[in-house]
Amino acid sequence: MTTSATTLPGGTWQLGDLEVTRFGYGAMQLAGPWVMGPPADRRAAHAVLRQAVELGITHIDTSDAYGPRVTNDIIREALHPYGESLHIVTKVGANRDAQGGWPTARQPVQLQQQVRENLKAIGVDTLDLVNLRVGNAEGPVAESVGEAFETLVQLQQEGLIRHLGISNATTDQIAEVQAIAPIVSVQNMYNLAVRGDDDLIDQLASEGIAYVPFFPLGGFSPLQSDTLSAVAARVGATPMAVALAWLLQRSPNILLIPGTSSVEHLRENVMGAALTLASDDLAELDQIGR
Repeated sequence: MTTSATTLPGGTWQLGDLEVTRFGYGAMQLAGPWVMGPPADRRAAHAVLRQAVELGITHIDTSDAYGPRVTNDIIREALHPYGESLHIVTKVGANRDAQGGWPTARQPVQLQQQVRENLKAIGVDTLDLVNLRVGNAEGPVAESVGEAFETLVQLQQEGLIRHLGISNATTDQIAEVQAIAPIVSVQNMYNLAVRGDDDLIDQLASEGIAYVPFFPLGGFSPLQSDTLSAVAARVGATPMAVALAWLLQRSPNILLIPGTSSVEHLRENVMGAALTLASDDLAELDQIGR
């Protein structure tokens, strides 16, 4: 399979001054089980990343908390020095504990350390985009995040970060950080069955801000949705392909970051997302999350 940034499903989107493919790649699954430790086959992880670039993907999502300190190393080993069109997005605001938990780490000194660790591990002088991860492993939490975001703004002003975003956030928190400095992306839980951000997606689209759903197929199993299975059978595609295609057609500001540790699965995801769903299919699928 040969493609390019211009022929990947969904085309491209502007993250500030960075042009990225709407179909990206999420590196979380390159770490070991439960996103802890190294992968069983490091060379296979390198192969997936190189295949992503060969397919034309220019948007890779990662975090130094994956492993921890595993996926960023793998990205650097596989792809450094990076091509000018390749943009790596990372997250700060959480660490890992010995039990595999995700304790928050949003004090200024913690964020400063995380940014510098990401810079070193990825192997760059400036991070293209840093998302502030707020809330916790259970989801968004209603609380002020201004102090943490201001720390990242200061690092941006120092030239260590190009663009800022926020992840796992409430609409109030998004408004709070926007009052401090511009953001180019919001990364929240969203998929066919989890539709709480519908209005937010439309608002962000009108502002030219990207929306990046994490766990885009999570929150439900395709086998648990008769509607999804019926549409997939009718169009001759897998439920995963239909779910990814639906996200791309939902709004032009949605960027995908499905993850996989398999080259074959990566190719299947790209091909599947290229499916064009008819209006009747879209209307039927829209009923899943309502």
